[in-house]
Amino acid sequence: MAKQKTVRVQDVGGLINNLYPQSLAEDWDNVGLQLGDPAAIVARILVCLDVDEKVIARAEELGAQLVISHHPLIYRPLKKITPGDEAGRAIFRAMRQGIAVISAHTNLDRAKHGLNDWLAAAIGLHQTSPLEQSVADLLKLVVFVPSGHEESVRDALFNAGAGEIGAYDRVSFQSQGRGGFRCGTETTPFVGSPGEEEKVDELRLETVVPAALAAKAVAKMLKAHPYEEVAFDLYPLLNRRTDVGLGRIGQLAEPLELDEFVAQVKQALGLEVLRLAGYSKGLIRKVAVCGGSGASLISDALRQGADCLITGDVKYHDAQRARSEGLLLIDAGHFGTEILMVQQMSEQLKRVATERQLPLEIIEMTGEEDPFRWI
Repeated sequence: MAKQKTVRVQDVGGLINNLYPQSLAEDWDNVGLQLGDPAAIVARILVCLDVDEKVIARAEELGAQLVISHHPLIYRPLKKITPGDEAGRAIFRAMRQGIAVISAHTNLDRAKHGLNDWLAAAIGLHQTSPLEQSVADLLKLVVFVPSGHEESVRDALFNAGAGEIGAYDRVSFQSQGRGGFRCGTETTPFVGSPGEEEKVDELRLETVVPAALAAKAVAKMLKAHPYEEVAFDLYPLLNRRTDVGLGRIGQLAEPLELDEFVAQVKQALGLEVLRLAGYSKGLIRKVAVCGGSGASLISDALRQGADCLITGDVKYHDAQRARSEGLLLIDAGHFGTEILMVQQMSEQLKRVATERQLPLEIIEMTGEEDPFRWI
């Protein structure tokens, strides 16, 4: 019988970082492990939007060793930890019960297959792309491979997450050349003899890799490469990535009248009330979305020809601007545009756990409520 794998908090943190790299997070944000022992064993995980004492109590009741949230438990530097406030009570209770907390916030917002892709899909958008693209955390990886071994090295890199550009994957370039080296007297070279100079037909293989996956890609590459010592380079790039960034913009399957579109948004997000500002210029075709607080993307939405921007936390002057510039602005609430994270994150973790045969039970937090009420 195969020995069952042991999963630790740090392992789950690594899984989340592979899916939603921390390097994508805003500088002001606080993502990753918030609380707990990285080496603690995990068998059961509770996924939530916000971490509070109620969530920790539910994790305790379920016997969960880890809570994964969207909003960070520790957002700003703490000056004190006491049971006199909500964060303090949650921290005290979690520490007493040995419950760890990991948060994926703006890294989840920006990532490919992250919160804004989920929101766009829920609304019914197609052909989506980031509304605000970021300078990439990309590296160019160049490695020299003896002819006949390039496929195995290339496959190893692709399996580690290299070679993705937008909607394309397994992207690479190769050129032929002739490599030269002299083997050390105590080496066991794949080609050549110790102490002798050698010339070999080689291929220069190039691809791109996110910085967060570079160490993994290099390790896989070295394992697949036949050479004892491998010549490779990593170059930082200033390219903008077309697959990650804040918000999403895309097309509806068919143009809709305002009333039809509003009804579709309500149904998709499970909401009874929406706030509208600005104006609809006829049928709605092209729609931008940003979960949470995304009114800062009004300029991007206008520049890319959006008929409507759906987000939360819209302020008075945002509404004025939308009205003056001819953009329909729908405020579906911070909670309303992000609560879908609980189900979607849970499904992603279940998929990864199944693929890797990890003994993890993923549970969705239920009963979370919007702090705002409409009367």
